[in-house]
Amino acid sequence: MELYAMFVLVAAAAVASPGPGVVMTLTNGLRFGWRGAIGGILGIAAGVFAVASLSATGAGVILATSARAFFVLKLLGAAYLVFLGVRLWRAPAIRLDAADAHPATFGRRFAEGLSLQLTNPKALVFFLSVFPQFVDPARAGAGQFALLVTTYAALVVTIHSLYAVLAGRARGVFASEAGSRALQRAGGAAFVLFGAALATSRR
Repeated sequence: MELYAMFVLVAAAAVASPGPGVVMTLTNGLRFGWRGAIGGILGIAAGVFAVASLSATGAGVILATSARAFFVLKLLGAAYLVFLGVRLWRAPAIRLDAADAHPATFGRRFAEGLSLQLTNPKALVFFLSVFPQFVDPARAGAGQFALLVTTYAALVVTIHSLYAVLAGRARGVFASEAGSRALQRAGGAAFVLFGAALATSRR
């Protein structure tokens, strides 16, 4: 139980820390409120299960131990972040106070969140290196693994939803066209910077 409580604290800190997923949630929350952000949030959470499952297989071990495989995945992740950043930067300004402001479909937001998580090699390394530290070898491993992954995904939904709600309440600051454009460009620049940092980072 002590291991689990410690894991919750570590996982919560990891989820709440600034990163591409948090930027995506904040941007969607500011533009569309919680309802418009929940698709991306659930996509990121679903990606947790996918990446965790991958980390438990031989493919995960290969990606974690093979410098070439990790490098390719890292470049793919970096390219996707830059793509998101450029697209957000170039997107037409959206008046957040406009009556016709409407979020993209749930499916599209879900796919973006899922893709973001799947192309994040740091997430794979996190699951491979951190999870084992909280598994009690005296107990069944599968049950513990399922509990830890589900807990992590639940923290993603809870913490990111809080970010989205808080961001939605700050929409008035960005209600003008100029404010909306500044928001989009700030988010776009953040994605590009995260992509560049990922591409140039060492294992």
